[in-house]
Amino acid sequence: MLIIKLTRRFYFTYIMKKIGIAIHGGAGTILKSAMTDEKEKQYTEGLNNSLITGWRILEQGGSALDAVTASVIELENNPLFNAGKGSVYTNDEKHEMDATIMDGKNLEAGAVCGVTNVKNPILLARAVMEKSEFVMMSTKGADEFAKLNNIEFASDEYFHTEHRYKQLQKAKESGKAFLDHTLEKDMKKGTVGAVAVDANGNLASATSTGGMTNKKYGRIGDTAIIGAGTYADNKTCAVSCTGTGEYFMRTVAAYRVAALMEYKKLSLKEAADEYIFKILTGIDGDGGLIAIDTDCNIVMPFNSEGMYRGFVKTGQEVEIKIYK
Repeated sequence: MLIIKLTRRFYFTYIMKKIGIAIHGGAGTILKSAMTDEKEKQYTEGLNNSLITGWRILEQGGSALDAVTASVIELENNPLFNAGKGSVYTNDEKHEMDATIMDGKNLEAGAVCGVTNVKNPILLARAVMEKSEFVMMSTKGADEFAKLNNIEFASDEYFHTEHRYKQLQKAKESGKAFLDHTLEKDMKKGTVGAVAVDANGNLASATSTGGMTNKKYGRIGDTAIIGAGTYADNKTCAVSCTGTGEYFMRTVAAYRVAALMEYKKLSLKEAADEYIFKILTGIDGDGGLIAIDTDCNIVMPFNSEGMYRGFVKTGQEVEIKIYK
């Protein structure tokens, strides 16, 4: 666990403002016994950089939407995590990335799936939300829209990481597709995401992923689907999920948490726990989620061995955790 002291300026200037942000870098078989001190330090620093980047935006009066965008970009740029630069390989040795973003203030949302060579898919998802009449774009069409909106592309070499390529070879030998953290016990990287509430009480959520190692047939997971992997509504909460996407799609995970709050009148913690430990676990699904509400309550439940996660909020120090 990493504890970082916040500035005196924070306490005096923002003590009455309920702002906060939480991030995740994937859930799965994450065991301390399989982690070196150096690798743990790298993950902790990566999560901290993402968290602080989003927090500074909120601290300066910025929007939750800008905060989650910035935090996810930091994780997409870090090859340790399965999103953007660190995305896993498909069966045909390519990278197909998905991302979503949602604004709790007005329920506007943007999503992209199966995009290739887009450096930061979360920026393309936001462009879909803000610069088109659509919610979701896919594959070549999404890439074309990215070019029209000057979204930055990167070469195949930019996305290549040797450990990801080795993961693919092992997955091909088995003949199966894998989440990167399920292939071996020391492979722990996964979907990334962020949720936040700003000083105006607006919520936002963003999620990005490189999908499954050795996936075929253009498989799309929950990250690209509003209500499954990502959801935000000022009436309830903002949610970002990570885990085996098929289970989150079948249970409409992110929206389910919000619905439990709205219609069953559960608290954020009660709703998130009911989803993870009853609904998801009840169908043998695995993973976790992060969620925040307008009162700046933050929860990060998971039913796997670990989840890369962290948060900071008004009156509370930065906290980053990896294991149970």
